[in-house]
Amino acid sequence: MKVGTARAAAADWVTRYAAQRDGFIGAYFIGSTKNLPDDAVLPPQSDIDVAVVISDQVAPLKPGKVLHNGALIEITLIPLQRLSSADEVLGDYHLAPGLEFNTIIADPTGHLQILQSGVACHFTEETFVRKRCRNALEKIEKSLRQIDLSAPWPDLVLWWLFPTGVVTHVLLVAALQNPTVRLRYLRVREVLHQYGQIGLYTDLLRLLGCAEMTAQQVEDHLHILSKTFDAAASVARTKFAFSSDITPATRSIAIDGSRNLIEAGNHREAVFWIIATLARCHKILAADAGLEVQRECAQSFAQVLAGIGISSPDDVLRRADVVLQFLPQLWTATEVIIAANPGIARTSH
Repeated sequence: MKVGTARAAAADWVTRYAAQRDGFIGAYFIGSTKNLPDDAVLPPQSDIDVAVVISDQVAPLKPGKVLHNGALIEITLIPLQRLSSADEVLGDYHLAPGLEFNTIIADPTGHLQILQSGVACHFTEETFVRKRCRNALEKIEKSLRQIDLSAPWPDLVLWWLFPTGVVTHVLLVAALQNPTVRLRYLRVREVLHQYGQIGLYTDLLRLLGCAEMTAQQVEDHLHILSKTFDAAASVARTKFAFSSDITPATRSIAIDGSRNLIEAGNHREAVFWIIATLARCHKILAADAGLEVQRECAQSFAQVLAGIGISSPDDVLRRADVVLQFLPQLWTATEVIIAANPGIARTSH
């Protein structure tokens, strides 16, 4: 499918469904495909990301991935209060990239157009680039310092995993790159190579626990994920924020996308999303599967986690502390990239 066709499908979904919702403010394209030309082929393991702005004070459970007119669309709901001003958005490393360029689908109030213009004017200014990097760094620190050992095991793993993965986002933001989700390690490797910091990449992989992992080991983990994914997708009833990621329609993203990375020689770059998806599958199994299925899958889950050096809650705390101790080194590398990045405007706001 061409990107333009997928965008047309997404715009149609917004018109038919989102725009009819009470409190609809507007919508725009976000994510890794937002800058692709209409005639580009949409990668088979990619969806079209759309932000839907609503007047709700707190966003309800997001729709997630929906299939519409043959296109897989990822819907994210954003409360209007998070988009109150350009300055506020410019300091938020998640929100700012989505408004760097005008990808507005619908804007009945005109608010998004004004906001987007303000973000575009100042997006590359050093002051705001550094704020966004700090925003990502603070997210890591806050999350890892608040780990609750009483949380269920899959939640505890995710509580450590996602902040650990955000170390890549700090560097991507400094390089003015999109802080992507599934391909974050592949993209940050490219950035570190570009800025002469490639030696740091092994450190990032060590934080994740896969620096020495072989392609066969990752292939084995993917096999386990495939079986667990199918088991979770077949019983899923309870609604989670990520529920739409664990369905037969989205299997190609989690499974085939990881397999493609492995086959391309980027097996270590596939580990993050394999672990994340596996832990999410276990949340579904804990809620909706029978005890026998849970026990069977738990053994393989433990096997995968042991492969990255995690077997107990104490391991999670220990690894979180290692990440926290690494943050000063991470920030030094971030400053190097900011200083060397020719795309950053050296003016103050």
